[in-house]
Amino acid sequence: MRPVNLIPAEERRGEHRPMRSGPVVYIVLGALVAVLVGVTALVLTGNQISESKSEVARLHREDAVASARAQRLAAYTSFRSLSEQRVATVTSLADSRFDWERVMRELSRVIPPYAWLTGLTATASPEASVGSESGGGESSGAGLRSSIAGPALELEGCALTHNGVAGLVLALKDIDGVTRVGVESSALPEPNSGAGAATGTGSASESGSSDCRTLGFITEFHLVVAFDAAPVAPSGEGEEAAPAEAAPAEPAPESSTAESTPTSSEG
Repeated sequence: MRPVNLIPAEERRGEHRPMRSGPVVYIVLGALVAVLVGVTALVLTGNQISESKSEVARLHREDAVASARAQRLAAYTSFRSLSEQRVATVTSLADSRFDWERVMRELSRVIPPYAWLTGLTATASPEASVGSESGGGESSGAGLRSSIAGPALELEGCALTHNGVAGLVLALKDIDGVTRVGVESSALPEPNSGAGAATGTGSASESGSSDCRTLGFITEFHLVVAFDAAPVAPSGEGEEAAPAEAAPAEPAPESSTAESTPTSSEG
C-alpha cells in the first residue's frame, strides 16, 4: 500500500515541508537583476568614455604634428604660389605682344607711289593715348579707333585722287594680320582754300599749314587699319570691336570738293 502523510502541510518539518512562495521573492529577484544590469551598463559606458578620451588625445597629438609640419612647409607653398603668378604674368605679356616692327616694314612696302603719309599713330588698345606731333594734329580716326579692341594704325596723308585712296586701302589689306581698313574721311580741298596753284606752292604751304592738298585734285585721307585677330592684353574695360559692313568707295569728280562718309572694309 502507498503511505499517506496525514500531518497538515503547515506543521510538517524537514524535507517533507513544502517551500513557501509569494510576490516578495519575485520583487527582490527583479530588483537584483535591475541592479546587475545597471552596474553592467555603467561599466560599459565608462569603458567607452575612456576609449573616446584616448582617441581624442591621440587626434590632438596628430593634429599638432601635422600643424608643425605645415608651418615648416609654408615657405615652399608661398614660393610656389608666387612662381605660378609670375609665370602667368609673363605668359600673358608674351601672348599680348604685337610685332610693330614687322607691321611698319610691311607698311613701307605696300604704300603705292601715288599716296604719301603725313601722320601715323600706332596703339595697342583704344585706351592708349599718344601725343601727336604730326602735322595732322589730333587723330581724326578716334571714332573708328574706339571700336577696335586690339592693335590698330591711324594713317593720315594724301593721294592723287579718290581712286588713289581706294588703291591704298586695297594695298593696306596685304599687310599680314590686317582684318579691316576703315576710311574715316577722304576729301578734296575747298574751292576757296587757295590750293591748286600752278607752281604747287599754294597758300596752305606758305602759311605753314599741315594740309598736304597743294593741288585741287589731291585728296586728303584719314584711315584706320585694324588687327582684330591679334591677342589683346587682359583688361577689365576693353570691349570687342564689332566689324563694320563694307561699303564701295565712289570716286568723286576731281574738280569738285567731296567728303566721304566713314566706311570700313572687311579684310
